[in-house]
Amino acid sequence: MRNHQFLIFFTVVLTIYSLTNLYIFLKGYHAITTTKENRILYTVIFILSAATFIAGKILEARHSSVLSDILNIIGGFWLGFMLYGFLLLFISDIAGLILRITGIVSSQNILIYRKWAFIGTLVLSGSLIIGGFINALLPVVRKYEISISKSAGEVKNLRIAAVSDIHLGSIIRKRSMRKLSKILNELKPDIIFLLGDIVDGELGPVIRGDLLEYFTIPETTDGLYAITGNHEFIGGADKTIPYIESKGIRILKDEIVNLPGGIQLIGRLDRDATRFYSKERLSLEDLFKNIDKTRPVILLDHQPLHLGVSEKNGVDLQLSGHTHNGQMWPLNYITRRIYELSYGYLKKGNTQFIVSSGYGLWGPRIRSGSRSEILLINISFTGK
Repeated sequence: MRNHQFLIFFTVVLTIYSLTNLYIFLKGYHAITTTKENRILYTVIFILSAATFIAGKILEARHSSVLSDILNIIGGFWLGFMLYGFLLLFISDIAGLILRITGIVSSQNILIYRKWAFIGTLVLSGSLIIGGFINALLPVVRKYEISISKSAGEVKNLRIAAVSDIHLGSIIRKRSMRKLSKILNELKPDIIFLLGDIVDGELGPVIRGDLLEYFTIPETTDGLYAITGNHEFIGGADKTIPYIESKGIRILKDEIVNLPGGIQLIGRLDRDATRFYSKERLSLEDLFKNIDKTRPVILLDHQPLHLGVSEKNGVDLQLSGHTHNGQMWPLNYITRRIYELSYGYLKKGNTQFIVSSGYGLWGPRIRSGSRSEILLINISFTGK
């Protein structure tokens, strides 16, 4: 990413982060008992908590350690509290204004209202965070049965296991990889696809624990293929991609692989390669110059954008991730506005699309608006 673009992005994010924290801080500051000791203690705890996420990311970039992992974990939960704390306090402010205008709450009782609104915010936010944390630990297998009306020779059925957005790093570590390996082994797929964002960002936490070493690839008839996501470039593709490939995982970078039965697999370079490395990816039209459209075409593209281009070019099935289906409620409503398909299944013309909510997480280890999942897709080829 160019320096001026990074500076603008960083400034915007830091401003939003600071203003949100300031809003929550002031609400709590004016709601607690008005003694100097209580307010000093509250201020110290709040500042330390709000600083953990930024401190963890800075320390991780300079020198990954157990301390940076701990700060990232705490900081992630703080991000969850920022989201729910802000929303609930904002709602309570609107409700308080209505109650004052209607005379239900007098000026003398508004301080009591603010105190209990803040306490209620802490309780509700904590409940949502705890519930989302438990939910994030329980991945599910999401099954799809689809058909493609093209011939794949002697191959009549293909059993695909697909995993997006693992986000290996400070949050997703050995235990998660062992669980993923166990699930994949039980599914017994013909082929496995990793749909990008295998690594969360900085490679330090991954290398320190050699986390991909705990990913046991099951025996398959057709192998395992991966594509890049935006996070492979955020953390430095010159290091991240070679590390992934050193574990026997083939990453397709605008490449076409011919599978048994003449099934054609296209793996696209993530679109953010341009933003971070000024590397343009090939257009789908260019890739299709070497495609036989009479045979099945499966496309792996991390970000589910411009679906009409895939339909126009004759893709039979596109698999994507990236969106996390919002990860935390109510962000899933926002992703539905941004993407034509932010989660699940869609058919446009003869092209079928599946977008996964992903296995891992970014930021908080919280899923309150979606589930962690592995896709199991059974394809029937019905053409002659």
